[in-house]
Amino acid sequence: MNNYDIVIVGGGGAGLTAAIYAARARRKTVVFEHKVTGGQIATTDIVENFPGFPQGVNGFDLAQLFAQQAVKFGAEMRYEGVTSLTARPDGGFRLETSSGEVTARAVIVTAGAEYNKLGVPGEERLTGKGVSYCATCDAAFFANQDVIVVGGGDAALDEGLFVTRYVRSVTIVHRRDQLRASAVLRERAFANPKISFIWDTVVEAIEGADAVEAALLRNVKTGETRRFPTSAVFVFIGQTPSSHLLQGLVDLDAGGHALVDLEMKTSVQGLFVAGDVRTQAARQLVSAAGDGATAAISAERYLNSLEHAQPAK
Repeated sequence: MNNYDIVIVGGGGAGLTAAIYAARARRKTVVFEHKVTGGQIATTDIVENFPGFPQGVNGFDLAQLFAQQAVKFGAEMRYEGVTSLTARPDGGFRLETSSGEVTARAVIVTAGAEYNKLGVPGEERLTGKGVSYCATCDAAFFANQDVIVVGGGDAALDEGLFVTRYVRSVTIVHRRDQLRASAVLRERAFANPKISFIWDTVVEAIEGADAVEAALLRNVKTGETRRFPTSAVFVFIGQTPSSHLLQGLVDLDAGGHALVDLEMKTSVQGLFVAGDVRTQAARQLVSAAGDGATAAISAERYLNSLEHAQPAK
């Protein structure tokens, strides 16, 4: 049977938490995830700010625990993509997946966000060959080599600090003359002898035959360009919400994030959005988990309201 009470699109922290709450409420629940269980948190080496783990916890391991807990209460995990989401005229929703159609009485979208790309020559061709968006996935491949990290926010410094465990040096290339990252990460980065900075600079191209060999850098103030030898380019310049399923269905902000209220409700009855794909998200695991719990509780209340509104037989 492909008919569900609650369908959750996205198996990150928000989606898996929503699944725990929905399944525990004895609702027939399924989670669709087309990449890795846990989403972004699964690629994080050490999570230090999630309550209950004073020594930190590996992100992949934590994601697996989330999923195991959801399955324990009866949630179904399906590792496939959702290609379309439509509201049915008679109520409920229809979702097209890579393996067919499913229906739901309520939907929670927790699809997260995608890493932004530089959009420069060589980037796509050399992705997986020295161009990376996941330091915890790929840093070990560049042991004792010199690499570049692009960005100036928390993600760039956090990932850059992780890379220093393996490489000889990390050069952080930032388009501005000061970092946007939090104070504690700035302090750690400035104090790390393996990290140096190139300010007011952008990457114009990534060069290499079969692997990254160099990055072409341009100073945005002087216009000067130079070829900077490197074995890898790690890119951390923000994310774009994965809200394509919601376009034309619910209200979105200028950045493509879904507009929701405090109960994670959208402008469509029975459709909820949680985590990084919603507007003004804190983009932290703990807040994503809170969003997921809130969305599932709201979905349960919505289903209850439908059931109580039905005439007695």
